[in-house]
Amino acid sequence: MTDKPHILKAAKLSEKTLGELADRFIVHALPEDAGEASRLLDQVGSQIRGLAVRKTIIDKAMIDRLPALEIIASYSAGTENIDTEYARGKGITIANTSHILALEVANLALAQILALTREMINADRFVREGKWPTDVFPLARSLKGMRVGIVGFGHIGSEIAKRLEVVGAKPSYTGPNRKPTELPFYETPLELARANQMLVITCPLTPQTRGMIGAEVLGALGPDGYLVNIARGPIVDEQALIALLARDGLAGAALDVFEDEPDVPQALIDDRRVVLSPHIGSGTVETRQFMGDAMVDALVGKLGGEPFARPN
Repeated sequence: MTDKPHILKAAKLSEKTLGELADRFIVHALPEDAGEASRLLDQVGSQIRGLAVRKTIIDKAMIDRLPALEIIASYSAGTENIDTEYARGKGITIANTSHILALEVANLALAQILALTREMINADRFVREGKWPTDVFPLARSLKGMRVGIVGFGHIGSEIAKRLEVVGAKPSYTGPNRKPTELPFYETPLELARANQMLVITCPLTPQTRGMIGAEVLGALGPDGYLVNIARGPIVDEQALIALLARDGLAGAALDVFEDEPDVPQALIDDRRVVLSPHIGSGTVETRQFMGDAMVDALVGKLGGEPFARPN
C-alpha cells in the first residue's frame, strides 16, 4: 500500500520530469480521447489531488470532477486554458512557470526587436540572393534613444526592460498597477502607444486583454512605429494589424504568437516587414527542463514529500 498522492498528468513532459513525478506521486495520464478521459475520471477523479497541465482546457466541469483537487500546476506562463477564478474560489492553488521562462522569453523578445529594427531577415535575403555586389542595403533603425512601451510589466516585461536599457532604448510600461520602478508609467495601452515608437506585448491573455491592441492603439504608433508580440496572439487584433500594414501605417512587426495558431495569415507571411517565429519564446532545452522542474516542485511543495535537490 502506498501513501503517494494521486495526480493527473495532462501535458507532454520530458523523461526527467516524468520520472520525478512517478517518484513522488501516483500518476494518471489523461487520455486525449474524450471518452477515454471521461472513463478515467470516473475511476480515479475523486482521488486526484494535483494536476500537471499545459494546454488542456481545465474548466468548471473538469474541476468539478476532481473534488479532492488542491493544486493545478501549469507547465506554461499562460493560464488562459484554466478557469482560475473558479479554481481559486474552491481554494485550489494555481502555479505557473512565468518566473522560470521570463529570462528566455525576454532574450527572444530582444532578438526579435533587433531583427525587426536592423532588418536582419531582409539583410540575410539580400546576401543570399546575390544582391550585395551591386546593390546597397538600405539603412535600418537604431534602438539607441528609441522609446519602447511594454504592455504588461510582470516577470517577462521587467526582464525585457532591463535588456532594452542595456542597448540604449528608453522603456516605459502600462499594466493594471504601477510597479516599483522609476520607468514611466501610462494608464492605458493607447496612451503608451501615443508616447512610444514601439510596443512590446507581454501581458497574459484574459477576457480583458483579448483584442486590447486594436486599430486605435496600433494606429497611434504611426507609420514609423513597430509592434512586437511575444505574449499571446489574440491580445492583438490581427486583422487590424494586417490592414494597417497594407496601408503603410506601421513600419513593421515581429510576432512569435498568432490569433489562430498554427495558422498564420498569408498577408503576414508575404510581408517582408514582418518577422515571424513559431511560438518559441521558452523554446530552449534548458528552459523547458527548468519549467518541468518548477512544475514538479510546486506539486511536491503543495502535496508533501521530500523536495528534489536542484543545482543553483
